[in-house]
Amino acid sequence: MLQRVFRLRENSTTVRREIGAGLTTFAAMAYILAVNPDILKNAGMPGPALVTATALSAAIATTIMAFLTNFPLALAPGMGINAFFAFSICLGLSIPWQSALGLVFINGCLFLLLSVTGVREKILTAIPLTLKVAVSAGIGLFIAFIGLQKGGLIVANPATMVAMGDLTNPDVALFGAGILLTFILVARKVPGAIILSMAVITVAGLFVSNGKGGMVTHLPSGIFSWPASLTPIFFQLNFDLLFHDHFKALPILLTLLLVDLFDNIGTLIGVTRRAGIMDANGHIPRVGRALVADSFAAIISSLLGTSTVVSYIESAAGVQAGGKTGLTAMTTAACFLLALFLTPLILMIPGVAAAPALVVVGIVMFEGVTDLDLSKFEIAAPTILTIIAMPLTYSISTGIGLGLIALVALGVGSGQARQIAFVRYALAAVFLLHFLEPVILRLLRGWT
Repeated sequence: MLQRVFRLRENSTTVRREIGAGLTTFAAMAYILAVNPDILKNAGMPGPALVTATALSAAIATTIMAFLTNFPLALAPGMGINAFFAFSICLGLSIPWQSALGLVFINGCLFLLLSVTGVREKILTAIPLTLKVAVSAGIGLFIAFIGLQKGGLIVANPATMVAMGDLTNPDVALFGAGILLTFILVARKVPGAIILSMAVITVAGLFVSNGKGGMVTHLPSGIFSWPASLTPIFFQLNFDLLFHDHFKALPILLTLLLVDLFDNIGTLIGVTRRAGIMDANGHIPRVGRALVADSFAAIISSLLGTSTVVSYIESAAGVQAGGKTGLTAMTTAACFLLALFLTPLILMIPGVAAAPALVVVGIVMFEGVTDLDLSKFEIAAPTILTIIAMPLTYSISTGIGLGLIALVALGVGSGQARQIAFVRYALAAVFLLHFLEPVILRLLRGWT
């Protein structure tokens, strides 16, 4: 049945490899089970219910993606968008979380409309192959940066923004050892290299101090736990803000739409290219189905009581482990369901054990930049701007936006204005307006 449903032989893969890849993806993104509730509870939402909503929304959305597309792509509540939901919408604008969930629902419906009408596919097609390669490489750099940050090797610095962490700190040193171990295992093509290194570092963490009076790895008080009730946040969304304060609601909707749209597109480009699904011309088969799947994911997330569910860049970890089909995604979805009962055991994996996997995956994804001819400035400028903007702005969508604006500006400035597709002009204009949104809002408030 698995061979028939997921076409394993056609994709030159096996059940064992796909399941291992799904476990790797889950291990790389399991942190969301703890991090998403921790962020959203700042909006006044109950933490235990959020753990259940996070796991359920990830499992349902990933299952939809698996069966609609047969892609090894996992979904979960998006990092960054959850912070925007809690700190910018709920705390910054004093909007109740129920109204914020209503905006997430509307955003999902707009997503679905753009998907079924083919608009999102046209947007994806309007991004040239060179920029798609840049997006994949940029996401690689972004993933590696996140890994280095989570492991404590890169830290904040008030003078230089970032600096090297303290290697004399035991947990940072353990992370460094984890990177080297993962490098060696991957280079030697050891099966399950990423999961194996995670297991080794997790066990080693039981004997390494975290510098705060405890150990890097904490033994859980138990293995099993019952899922918390979803009732406090289930179907609690309302639409009061949209009907009574358009001026406040519409800019929020625009921001949600842009960030979700291009974060999803960026992830789709990066993961499918790495998995060999994208062809030499930059075309992604069944892309319409993938866009519909993550549209439903956004709607489902609002109903379950969490911020928008999006495609996860950590899916690249499973691809690197050999995942090629929806069976990888289904394995990840099953793990999220099991996590409802095994949360203490899952959360035992420390950040320094999972972070080396992100660094390795990022390096592998960045290798795609060798396909670009950077000797031509008109290619190099938007490409490099896209790549470096993603980690430095901590946003996939911002990197895509800056790259598109630079690409269009170069085309117009070099006398090729008529050769640029209208959709590309429109995308660049939308991003420019989005980046200038704070100035525009201040002017509008001044006039009113």
